[in-house]
Amino acid sequence: MYLLHISVSISLVYEQTIRSAVECKGIGLHSGAPVSMRILPASSGTGIVFRRTDLDGFEIEAVSRNVARVSYATSLMKKGVLISTTEHVLSAFIGLGIDNAIVELDNLELPILDGSAKPFVDMIQKAGIRKQRRPRKYLKIRREVEMREGSKFIAVYPSDTYSVSYAINFPHPLIGKETFEVELTNGSYLRHIAAARTFGSREDEQAMRNMGLIRGASRENCIVLTRDGIENGPLRFSDEFVRHKVLDLVGDLALLGKQVLGKVVADRAGHAMHTAIVSRILRERTLWEEVTLPESAPDISGSRSAQASAGSSL
Repeated sequence: MYLLHISVSISLVYEQTIRSAVECKGIGLHSGAPVSMRILPASSGTGIVFRRTDLDGFEIEAVSRNVARVSYATSLMKKGVLISTTEHVLSAFIGLGIDNAIVELDNLELPILDGSAKPFVDMIQKAGIRKQRRPRKYLKIRREVEMREGSKFIAVYPSDTYSVSYAINFPHPLIGKETFEVELTNGSYLRHIAAARTFGSREDEQAMRNMGLIRGASRENCIVLTRDGIENGPLRFSDEFVRHKVLDLVGDLALLGKQVLGKVVADRAGHAMHTAIVSRILRERTLWEEVTLPESAPDISGSRSAQASAGSSL
């Protein structure tokens, strides 16, 4: 009797970086400081690394242990060196399936550009996306994790894909209660999330400026709310406000250091809770496991759609 051994090779989803360097200039939303930024390709296993070219190329990895201040933006700090307002570019990386990149900037805060992630998405698509040789490891949620602070809530539940459900409730006639749910597959990030802009109120402007915030805010880089309307409409989406909260959440959860497989549910959470649940997940190792996926699996990040849009091949 002869035994026939058949070897089956499964093609996995691999890590990705950009094909070439791309750059932009702008100002920081909170600092108002001018900044030049470049995104560079990086080798497999690098992750996302910020590099301060004005400080002898000092590098700060985009991971939870480097989270510093979290209030109206998510900032990273290492050995006293700060990188501020990281969430929009990190969100774009997740939305396009970029695992490895170097982000160079010559000041402490990333440029706000138009207040959304779309300019970063456009930059990445212009540069092109390159498949690498290392299989991508996903962080797959195995047990539910929930956090609550008064009326604020955030949780992540087991799932085979990455989805977000977000609810907000602002005391403004154009916002009020908004909810949005999206499964981040097959390019849905690009269609439904990337272009949603940050927003702020004229009534709160002076108080925030007195706190040293929004010094770079303008009608060109955020939705400006008046007491009963919008100064610089129209909106890009009827529910653009909650979609921007989804954008921020995706960027903050990028600090897990891996693409996520889980269902995220948030209600009036904000940056502080986003980063708090990242810290808790990484601290409690029984909540998750690392997995790889076959290429036949659903396009979790939408990166294949992004490559098609950019015209770049694998």
